[in-house]
Amino acid sequence: MSAIDEVLDDGSRGIALQRVPVALFALAVGIMVTNLFAPQTMLPAIAENFEMSGSYSGFVAMVTLLGYSAGLFLLVPLADLHENRTLVLVMLSVAGTTAALIASVDTVVALFPLLFVLGASCSAIQILVPIAASMAAPEKRGRVIGDVMGGLMVGILLARPAASFLEDVWGWRAFYVASATVTAVLTLLLAIKLPRRVPERDLGYVGLIKSLFHLLATQPVLRSRAISAAIVMAAFNLFWTSVATILQSPSFGLSGDGVGLFALVGAGGAAVTPVFGRMADKGLSKTVTVTSHFLMILGFLVAAWAGAAPSGLQLLSLGLLGLSAVLLDVGVTGDQTIGRHAINHLKPEARGRINGLFVGIFFLGGAAGSAASGFLWSYGGWSLTCLAGAALGALALLLGMRNR
Repeated sequence: MSAIDEVLDDGSRGIALQRVPVALFALAVGIMVTNLFAPQTMLPAIAENFEMSGSYSGFVAMVTLLGYSAGLFLLVPLADLHENRTLVLVMLSVAGTTAALIASVDTVVALFPLLFVLGASCSAIQILVPIAASMAAPEKRGRVIGDVMGGLMVGILLARPAASFLEDVWGWRAFYVASATVTAVLTLLLAIKLPRRVPERDLGYVGLIKSLFHLLATQPVLRSRAISAAIVMAAFNLFWTSVATILQSPSFGLSGDGVGLFALVGAGGAAVTPVFGRMADKGLSKTVTVTSHFLMILGFLVAAWAGAAPSGLQLLSLGLLGLSAVLLDVGVTGDQTIGRHAINHLKPEARGRINGLFVGIFFLGGAAGSAASGFLWSYGGWSLTCLAGAALGALALLLGMRNR
C-alpha cells in the first residue's frame, strides 16, 4: 500500500480532495490528453506539409498513441517506485518542451520521434488518476473517478475543435505552440497544489516491469476490462480519425471550422461520465457495460446510414451523424469509466502498474484503430469504416456479456 493510502483515513482523504479539488485533476488530464487526439483532425494538413500519401497519413495519429502506450508500460509503473508529484512534474516539463519542438520541425524523420516522446510524456495522466482515486474514500471512489474521467473525455473531444480552429487560423503548428504554453502553466499550478505521494519501494525498476506480466496473469478483472477497453478504443479512433474526411467531402462540404463544431457535439457525451461513476458505486457496472456496447453498435449503424443518405437530405444526414457521435462517445465513456472503477479496487500497492497496464492495452487498441482507418477508407470508404466499427462494438458486447 502506498504511503498516501496508509496515512489517509476516509476523513482525511476527503480533506485532501478539498485541498486539491477534483476539478484540478480533471482539468489537468483534459489538457494533457488533447495532445493525443488533436493530430486526428490535423491529418490532412500535416500530410500535405510533409507530402505523405493518404494511406499512410493515419500513422501520424498512431505514433503519438504508440508513444503514450510505451509511457504507460514503462513510465507509469514508476509511480509505484518514485515520489509521484516529482514524477508528474518532470513528465509535464518534457511534454511542454517536446510540443515546442514539434512546432518548429521540418522533416518527417524528426516529427515522428518527437510525436512519440510527446505521447510518452503525456502518460502522466495515468499517474494523476490513481492519485485522485487514492485520495477518495472507497465508497466515493467511483464518483471521483467519474468526475476525473469526465475531464479526460472532454479533453479528448475538445482536442479536435481546438486543433481545427488553430489550424484554420494559424496553421497546424499553432496547436503545438498553444500546447507548450498551456502545459507550462499547468506544470506551475500542479507544482503548487499537488501533494507528495511516496510509495513503498519493495521492488527495483526491473522487478517492477517484470511484475506487469504477473499482474496481467493473476488479475482476471484487469485482463477482461483492458481487452474490452482496447476493442472499444479501436472503434472510437476508427470513427474520429475518419469522420473529418467524410465531413469535408462533397457530400457535406464542411470547412475545418465546421468539423471542429461537429466535434463539439460529440463532447456532450462526456456529461454522463459522473453518472456512470455513481452507478458503479451502486453495483450497476454490468448494466452500464452492456448498455454502452449496444449504444456503440447503434451509433455506427446510424453513422453508416447518414453517410449513405441521398444528397437532398444533407441536413438530416448531418444531424444523424452528430447523433451517432454522441451515441459512440457515451458508449466509450461508459466502458472506460466502469473499467477504471473496477481496476482501482484491485491491489492498492500496485495501483500505478495496474492503471498503466489497463490504459496501455486499450491505447494499443486505439493506435490500431487509427492505423486501420486510412486503409479501411481507401478500400471501402465510410461504409466499410462503419461496418468495422459496429463489428468491434459487437465483439465488445459479447465479451462483456460473458464476464461476471
